[in-house]
Amino acid sequence: MPTPAIVAATDFTQRSAHVPERAALIARVLEARLVLAHAVAELPAENAEPAVAAGDAVAVDVTADTVAEAPGALAKLGRGLLMRPRKPVNAEKKLHTLARQLGPRVEVRLLPGPVNTALCELSEEENALLLVLGLHRERRVLDLLRLTTMERITLDATMPVLIAHKRPRDTYRRVLAPTDFSPASAAALRIAARIAPSANFHAIHALQLPLGARFSPGDAATDTAITRAEQLRAAFLALPGLPDFAEPPEIVPGGVHEILAFRQNELQADLVCIGTHSGRNPAQLGKYARDLMRAPPTDLLVAKPD
Repeated sequence: MPTPAIVAATDFTQRSAHVPERAALIARVLEARLVLAHAVAELPAENAEPAVAAGDAVAVDVTADTVAEAPGALAKLGRGLLMRPRKPVNAEKKLHTLARQLGPRVEVRLLPGPVNTALCELSEEENALLLVLGLHRERRVLDLLRLTTMERITLDATMPVLIAHKRPRDTYRRVLAPTDFSPASAAALRIAARIAPSANFHAIHALQLPLGARFSPGDAATDTAITRAEQLRAAFLALPGLPDFAEPPEIVPGGVHEILAFRQNELQADLVCIGTHSGRNPAQLGKYARDLMRAPPTDLLVAKPD
């Protein structure tokens, strides 16, 4: 089995612009190999975007929908653009150029086949500790109907996935973990502790009451929910491999999105880590995980249970 690696996937667009440098920083922290990968096959529609190399003709992003909605002369121009072949990108050359910018020991892999299958298979072959991806390209209608490529990769991969969203300036310093005290949440914190050994860790649990109930200290439903959450927290903190927290995980009444937004605004964490799901169905992403992956507030680490 090869020595452990960090696999960094790039499609040469702005969405993956911060992937290589962040992956290189993590590889140094973990003393792992860095493998830079690009899938040659066309990306699925929800992620498709032409990459433009220096000196290439700029490809205008025109779709059949936009052409159909355009008036007269603009529609005619749009049809011409749709039929005009785009200049192919020399993916292998771009991949090697990018690798040289990162250092002499960076390995490159040009992959055939569908993106999600190719990246997951490569990560297995390379004994990857982590798979680093760029941002998802939003397609509002399609995203409602099916999984994005990023979500398929996260479900298919056996290792954690990191979405590199922000420009890296250093190793991670502040980590925020919205936690439901599940095994998946613990797995996310364990890998976060490895890739950010010097960071301050903060965890928060959104206490959600039964439908129709209102938070009120002294109320039976409220007290029962708080007691249950405190028991789950105690059991969670006894799990091995978790980082030292700046303070015990907070238990705060309210919705997950609102509580995370408030704490993120307060802490300005440079990494958020979550589990893929709360244990209801390991073959699916939790709704909250999906929401965060599609619009992460900062870099986002997603992990399955160990």
